[in-house]
Amino acid sequence: MIPILLVALPTFLGIVTLLIRGEKRRKIRRLFLILGALAHAAGTGWLHIRPEEKSLMGLIEVDPLGLLFLTITSLLFLISSIYSLGYFQHERTKYTEEGVSHLYVPCMLFFLASMTLTTFASQLGILWIAIEATTIASAPLIYYHHHHQALEAAWKYLLICSVGIAIALLGIFFVAASAKGNVADLSLSTMIASARSLDARWFRAGFLLILVGFGTKMGLAPLHSWLPDAHSEAPSPVSALLSGALLNCAFLGILRFYQILIAAGLADFAGRALTLLGLSSLFIATVFITGQRDYKRLLAYSSVEHMGIMALGLGWGAKFGVLLHAVNHSLTKGLLFLVAGQILIAYRTKNCSEVQGLIRTIPATGLLFLVGIFAIIGSPPFGPFVSEFLILREGLGRGHPVGSFLYLLFLGVIFISMSRIVLGMIQGEKRDILPGEAPSRLMVFPPVVLAVAVFLFGLYIPESMVSFLKTASQLIGGGS
Repeated sequence: MIPILLVALPTFLGIVTLLIRGEKRRKIRRLFLILGALAHAAGTGWLHIRPEEKSLMGLIEVDPLGLLFLTITSLLFLISSIYSLGYFQHERTKYTEEGVSHLYVPCMLFFLASMTLTTFASQLGILWIAIEATTIASAPLIYYHHHHQALEAAWKYLLICSVGIAIALLGIFFVAASAKGNVADLSLSTMIASARSLDARWFRAGFLLILVGFGTKMGLAPLHSWLPDAHSEAPSPVSALLSGALLNCAFLGILRFYQILIAAGLADFAGRALTLLGLSSLFIATVFITGQRDYKRLLAYSSVEHMGIMALGLGWGAKFGVLLHAVNHSLTKGLLFLVAGQILIAYRTKNCSEVQGLIRTIPATGLLFLVGIFAIIGSPPFGPFVSEFLILREGLGRGHPVGSFLYLLFLGVIFISMSRIVLGMIQGEKRDILPGEAPSRLMVFPPVVLAVAVFLFGLYIPESMVSFLKTASQLIGGGS
């Protein structure tokens, strides 16, 4: 019952807020956004206490792997929703609430519902529908600012991701064909149970198509071209969700088919494909991060890097490290995009060279940005350092010296490049800003919560969380 409510409630609230128009009713729409976020977080917490395995005729299922990504999504959505209350009080735009911004709250709620369905889907067709729905729900959010760059980014996002999803659908057809009529349905449990009877040739081809299709939505290079534009043009709370939650949904889609592949005894094939895409993403991200001058695009290419790390880690069989890294990346990138919104409001530019003296001008923002950057480039004592180290250890332990060397090389170059760019923004003379350009408490508190979590996970991971991640990683199969 709870899983159905977690999908139905934000959908219902989205429809209601879509019908509520008028400048005077803006507060009502935002109230519904917060209520939806709080209710979703409460329901997600309840599933940790009393999990429900199946509902709705077996089409959706709650397992530890899906629950992990649901928890990340719910937490980030709640934090981004609270941040939105302060963000849109500051943001200057000539478009009224009756314009495209009227769609913000409904689309946010629809976005939450579609991502939630992705984490619950236990039937491969439902999984595909849910991932496609995330594209449709989030495209208007990218177009929020209603200028030509936002329009271009939204159309590029729709076009490229829809093509990718179509390729993934073709891959699902191939997977279905591999069953040769021996599988009654496309439920995940049935496919895993009958994996050994699948035609390996059809299944390999299907998995490659799925990897390309969902890899496009995940932002794996060279299929990533939509991502920098979308993350750069979307409002900062939306960018936080795109990077911290949406990319995870696409990765979960790949994980679901990877589960079947492992059960079919095709781990080596999957490992080679994932390793290739992972290293490709790291290389492309390294090239574009070096010399990058737009700090939101810098963070977007950092997402390409970290999706590559997750793909590479999965290819090496570092399941626990990959899932931990998914958590760390989501929290850190959510922190950074929310702080980037504060910088944009204060400085009115996304050009790194035009942002100087950040730590003196808005100290809290400057400190949070510095913490987030050092965390995302893998510095101790922050969470991403731990998960990146676990992935490296698995690569070396499983006999991948060349891949491990390239992994360290790319991370080292990115470390130097991002440090140089960001330190230039932090240092310098104080700039005078208008009182209305200083971030409010509603904008500062949410990223502080994320910063504390990222710091604590670098020092200590609670035993309950370790146990939960181990249980989730065991569902994937193969590796450690």
